[in-house]
Amino acid sequence: MSGTAVRDLLVATTSQGKLKEMRDAFGGLPFKILTLADLGKEAPEVVEDGETLLENAQIKARAYARFSGLLTLADDSGLEVDALDGAPGVFSARWSGGGPEENNKKLLAELAARAEAPRTAVFRTVLVVAEPGGREDWVAGSAQGVVPLKPQGTEGFGYDPLFFVPKAGKTFAQMTAEEKNRFSHRGEALRRARKLLERW
Repeated sequence: MSGTAVRDLLVATTSQGKLKEMRDAFGGLPFKILTLADLGKEAPEVVEDGETLLENAQIKARAYARFSGLLTLADDSGLEVDALDGAPGVFSARWSGGGPEENNKKLLAELAARAEAPRTAVFRTVLVVAEPGGREDWVAGSAQGVVPLKPQGTEGFGYDPLFFVPKAGKTFAQMTAEEKNRFSHRGEALRRARKLLERW
């Protein structure tokens, strides 16, 4: 994109996995992707107390856009398991009170207690882009899957070993980065976000 001014885009995440997926998805666009660590000042803690994924992503995007003075992208993702009435949902990242491994253990334990229930699930992502002046937009993506009886695969992060995609025949954690981008909720949302940023 010669002749096109490169603009800073703050990605408000501390997840290296998410950051890599975003850098890959936005390659070739006239944006320099920055993280909170690149700002040179301590970023404030933002309380994600929204009732939906969209509300949480908006809270983060607006807060960090104001703090940084930059165009900011923030996301929130959630795993909704049918047998658990949509849980963990908006609480996915902090469901167990521990880290990803504890979250996965809790998910398997909860489903083991409902042995006859279907293990179908939906993974959702919402991405919000916001400017300090108030302009914002958002996109979403989703993926249909099944929670296997035990973790499968070593790639990815979070609930990836426990989200089996039937049409791919493997979990997110068994996929290459390219496969995951094709089948995942975040991959779908990032493709939509790319088109949004092209128009920004």
